[in-house]
Amino acid sequence: MVPPVRGLTIADAASTLGLSVDTLRYYERDGLLLRAVPRSASGHRRFGPDDLRWIDLVTKLRSTGMPIRDVRRYAELVRAGDGNESERLGLLHAHRRLVLDQLAAVQENLAAIDKKIGIYEDRLLDPERTPGRSVEA
Repeated sequence: MVPPVRGLTIADAASTLGLSVDTLRYYERDGLLLRAVPRSASGHRRFGPDDLRWIDLVTKLRSTGMPIRDVRRYAELVRAGDGNESERLGLLHAHRRLVLDQLAAVQENLAAIDKKIGIYEDRLLDPERTPGRSVEA
C-alpha cells in the first residue's frame, strides 16, 4: 500500500507564502521549481517544507528583479546536482551586483525625498524664515 502524501494544498501553500495560486501554478509550469510537486491520491498538489523554502527563494529572486530566464537557469543548475556550483555562484553574484545598484539608486532617490520633506517641515515650523522662496526648487 502507498502511504498518503502529506503536505499543504496549493491554496494553503499560496497563503503561507503570500502568493496567489496562479503564481504557484505558473512557477511549476515554467520550470522554476526543483521537482514535480507530489500529488495526493485525488491528484491535488501537496507542497512540503522543501518546496516552500525553494519557492520562497524564487519569490525573493523575482522580487529583487532577477529575470525569469535566470531563475529558471538557476533552478536547472540546482536540479542537475553537484558540479556546477561555480555557475550558480556566478548567477547569484551577477544578480547581487544588480540589486546593489538598484539599492543605491533607491537610496539616492530617498535622499532627495528626505531633503524635500525637510524643506516643507522647516517652512511649516517657521513660515516667515524664508519668505518668497519656492519650496519646489
